[in-house]
Amino acid sequence: MRPLNRILAVAAAALVAAPLAACAATAAPTASTIAVDVADGSPTGDAIAIPGGLQAGLRRGLDALPGIVRDVLERSGVPGMSVAVVAGGETVLAEGYGTKVAGKEEPVDADTVFQIASVSKSLTGTVIAKAVSDGLVTWDTPVRELLPGFALGDPYVTDHGTIGDYMSHRSGLYTGAGDDLETLGFDRATVLDRLRLLPLAPFRSSYNYSNFGITVAGEATAAAAGTSWEQLAEDTLFAPLGMGSTSFRYDDYLARADRATINALVDGSFAPRFQREPDPQAPAGGASSSVVDLAEWMKLVLADGEHDGTPLIRPEALLPAVSGQIVSSHPSAPGERGGEYGYGFNVGTSLNGQPTVSHSGAFLTGTGTNYRMLPGLGLGIVALTNGSPVGAAEAVVATFVDVVLYGASTRDWYPAYEAVFSHYFDPAGDLVDARRPASPAPPAALSAYAGVYRNDYFGDLVLSVEGDRLVGRLGPTGGFEIDLEPWDGDVFAFEISGEEAPPGSRSSASFAMAGGQAASVVLAYFDRWGLGTFLRAG
Repeated sequence: MRPLNRILAVAAAALVAAPLAACAATAAPTASTIAVDVADGSPTGDAIAIPGGLQAGLRRGLDALPGIVRDVLERSGVPGMSVAVVAGGETVLAEGYGTKVAGKEEPVDADTVFQIASVSKSLTGTVIAKAVSDGLVTWDTPVRELLPGFALGDPYVTDHGTIGDYMSHRSGLYTGAGDDLETLGFDRATVLDRLRLLPLAPFRSSYNYSNFGITVAGEATAAAAGTSWEQLAEDTLFAPLGMGSTSFRYDDYLARADRATINALVDGSFAPRFQREPDPQAPAGGASSSVVDLAEWMKLVLADGEHDGTPLIRPEALLPAVSGQIVSSHPSAPGERGGEYGYGFNVGTSLNGQPTVSHSGAFLTGTGTNYRMLPGLGLGIVALTNGSPVGAAEAVVATFVDVVLYGASTRDWYPAYEAVFSHYFDPAGDLVDARRPASPAPPAALSAYAGVYRNDYFGDLVLSVEGDRLVGRLGPTGGFEIDLEPWDGDVFAFEISGEEAPPGSRSSASFAMAGGQAASVVLAYFDRWGLGTFLRAG
């Protein structure tokens, strides 16, 4: 099974030579001197100056932003987008563009609520920073102390994995761990319980983007607070900031009168084909919000945890979240920058040397989101869209930041990001490019394959004959259905679609026969970690 619900990490790394920076700051001016904004104290905060200064750059960016958004929406076909910009502790722009659902005249505005997908991770990092500030937990608190029944496949990792380990994707859980169970309809508790059955990458020395790793950290923090994750976030972050349209509950999103419907890209056009109910992984991807609300959150982060001049989160509790904790993207050549990940935040450096924190969010079924903050400038921008991830939100954010910092865009960001996201839409499965044999062997009678098959990780697979069809049902209520069609002898084919499987995905189901009936079946699509074998139980 191929993981698709992933973010685009900003590939950047900071390298500061302190003696060189100090010399540059004191060098005598010449006709070719580059203007540098010299930070108070350490030269690690120095950066190339913005042409005309920050206020001039901000005005350039704000003047250009409506045109940037309209251009990207026109080229991408994404139905709708809202954007907000904060600077100097104020929301200086909040606007909506396009429509809330493809094909209808329902204008997006600044208060329209979107599903924000993995931008949720940064909200989660902030909620946990608040819990650290309040003394409920530390970033180094072992999860096992808070969730005594939780375990992974390695006893050492089980006992020593901390909140910070899970928040920075260094727990050893592979990318996509548990996502397949969510796809089948299992709830959060079941997914977290079955993570113990999965293989692990090296602990603390490998980076693997994991939705349910983040979810583990959120659940552990909520346990320390004696409440649910959803309530903890509402009580400690959303309510104090006045973020009345923000929630980690999917039902709250559905209840909003002013909400954007997700629109999937299928056959070159966007349409509202799916629903995406992400409650099982709420801390990682389940939040919904508006740009007006997210602007309030960005102000908090940019003010080192202060809200309207009042401390909400201690700076020393928040700083680790927005600081690099692990290398998330290694350079492919000596001349390239790498990337780092904090606790729910991508951490990088802009071309002019300004530190950045950012995150993208993506649901293949119809959401693409992105924000970027430059703490040294007190500047942030967020863009939310209701279309599959094609790089539209990222392109708007990157172009705006370029105009502010450099006076013009450094490149055409939309096709650049579109190319990065394009592989998300490639069909998955071992039979995608395969052709059925010209003279396939006939299958046995369909009744020979019918029955109940058991799997410790995925649960039961129930196969039944319905007319001339062999139908499989998976998930806690059997709600995930696949049609198995003869392919070659005891090998069948089935198609699958959804968040992790773009249209056209096709996989094999290979039966092992014994005594005239199937004894087991391997569903190749679910066999990523060698767990796709289901044994007959009845």
